[in-house]
Amino acid sequence: MEPVLQVRGLHAAYRRTKVLDHVTFDVMPGTLTAIIGPNGAGKSTLLKTMLDLHPRLGGEVRFFGTAYRNAKLKVGYVPQRGSVDWDFPTDALDVVLMGLYGRIGWFRRPGRRHRELALEALDKMGMADFAKRQISELSGGQQQRVFLARALVQDADLYLLDEPLAGVDAATERAIMEMLRTLRAAGKTVMVVHHDLQTVEDDFDHVLMLNRTVIAHGPTTEIFTQDTIARTYGGWLRRKERVTG
Repeated sequence: MEPVLQVRGLHAAYRRTKVLDHVTFDVMPGTLTAIIGPNGAGKSTLLKTMLDLHPRLGGEVRFFGTAYRNAKLKVGYVPQRGSVDWDFPTDALDVVLMGLYGRIGWFRRPGRRHRELALEALDKMGMADFAKRQISELSGGQQQRVFLARALVQDADLYLLDEPLAGVDAATERAIMEMLRTLRAAGKTVMVVHHDLQTVEDDFDHVLMLNRTVIAHGPTTEIFTQDTIARTYGGWLRRKERVTG
């Protein structure tokens, strides 16, 4: 099998501070990977740089063997909830329909089939009853479910999610993890910026340990050890300690 994602020598910075330094790794199809590391480790910047949302100082990123601009329809992205303008006047259904604009075209109106697909995605996330609800009226967990539904409706092959479990209620966390496992079972590939070390071993089969550069990457059962945790976070941590980053 060929990697769905190849990153070679990726460098990025904010102002004069380097946040990614020679980041190199491959991601194989059908894996569910947690990206973990301390605050300021470059986890969110990694996703944004790979997706051309943040300037790249050097390196190469290949999605399905080609540049991102040629593979956009195969890649779904869910940004951090805090980076979204939730006061924008739109309802949940329209937010999900935005996930289809790559196929519909920005200047064409969605058809009935597109709306059916969007409703199906909302239903998978338990949000069908909120389709016409303004997003500003939804709770944080409901907003996150809507954004995941927007990614689902794309029917992508690779999903990149930036802290989808941060600040959500327990029911939403379970629903999101169940959906991610369903995607993996369907042969999709998922990468998740994650902050809770306590759940890594139970929820993810692969882990990418990042602190500006890749500390370790591979199957969770092999890579997620006290030694790699200590090297990633810069101090000795118990495996089951909860750490946010």
